[in-house]
Amino acid sequence: MKKLIINAKRNGYSPDQYGQSMTVLELMAYLEQFDEEAQVFLSHDNGYTYGSITEQDFPDDVDYDED
Repeated sequence: MKKLIINAKRNGYSPDQYGQSMTVLELMAYLEQFDEEAQVFLSHDNGYTYGSITEQDFPDDVDYDED
């Protein structure tokens, strides 16, 4: 099975500290180049630890329209 590894980084302790980030549209466009069956993993600490992404990782009680 193919894998897509995203090198995750920590930019701060709240979203306000993160600075610039991709939009959903930009992320979708970028992901189009990968095999749609590839599993997605996050790499932490320069590849020392890894994490998976599932639907349960996206909170359903967040107001995504906040500015």
